[in-house]
Amino acid sequence: MSILFEERFASHPSDVKTYDTARLREHFLIEKVMETNHIHLVYSHYDRFISGGAVPANEPLELTSIAPLKSLHFCDRRELGIINVGAKGSVVVDGTEFQLNFKDALYIGKGAKQIIFKSASPTESARFYLNSTPAHKELPSRRITLQDANVLQMGSPATSNERQINQILISKVIETCQLQMGMTELRSGSVWNTMPAHTHSRRMEVYFYFNIPDGQAVCHFMGEPQETRHIWMQNEQAVISPDWSIHSAAGTSNYIFIWGMAGENMDYTDMDVHPTTELK
Repeated sequence: MSILFEERFASHPSDVKTYDTARLREHFLIEKVMETNHIHLVYSHYDRFISGGAVPANEPLELTSIAPLKSLHFCDRRELGIINVGAKGSVVVDGTEFQLNFKDALYIGKGAKQIIFKSASPTESARFYLNSTPAHKELPSRRITLQDANVLQMGSPATSNERQINQILISKVIETCQLQMGMTELRSGSVWNTMPAHTHSRRMEVYFYFNIPDGQAVCHFMGEPQETRHIWMQNEQAVISPDWSIHSAAGTSNYIFIWGMAGENMDYTDMDVHPTTELK
């Protein structure tokens, strides 16, 4: 087992205007999130947000601290959100085992010492998507299913953005320090998400796209509203969205994505909307 990690530094929007395709992908796209028998992590200097994936196959995987944290344990000063996007598995937190089915989530509070990922079957792996942010107090760990989520129905077939937003780690469902997570599922025939686009200057976001059919792709839009850029993405890839950037996408088919947010703004509806007709 190994934990593979990298650091990503923040980019000024004026600099991003000069990025070509390769540099844009280098700074914002997370190409490899899931790899069998590995944990992949990206430490972003936008709000010290960590995103990644753990895929335990024939052996459990333990989440230990990484060098940038300079801590004995991963959660000494952090909280952690997990959503299983694979087969049935479990997460053991300081001896307590939480079973996670497909789309189930787990919140782990600051102070957890040992975190171990397991798959229920040696032939079908769980695939745990991870988000972590700094935390200021200890809160209890808790499993959350989609039945517990706050569900919103948004969009319409006429605008190709009919979707269900499952708010999972938000204040209406569970207390966290700053981490928020949810899952948006596009209906068949809909391809656009998060339109009209918006920005929120007091929090950043990471999108993880999955359930993209073979041979299909998603085009993620980012950048300032008057200086947009795009990144083509494949199944099980993630993208970092700075606080100054829009974050929207259109796919060649419908798909699912997990959004994770960090920052001082905990109000989900506090955002600056940018009408579609004004984007450039």
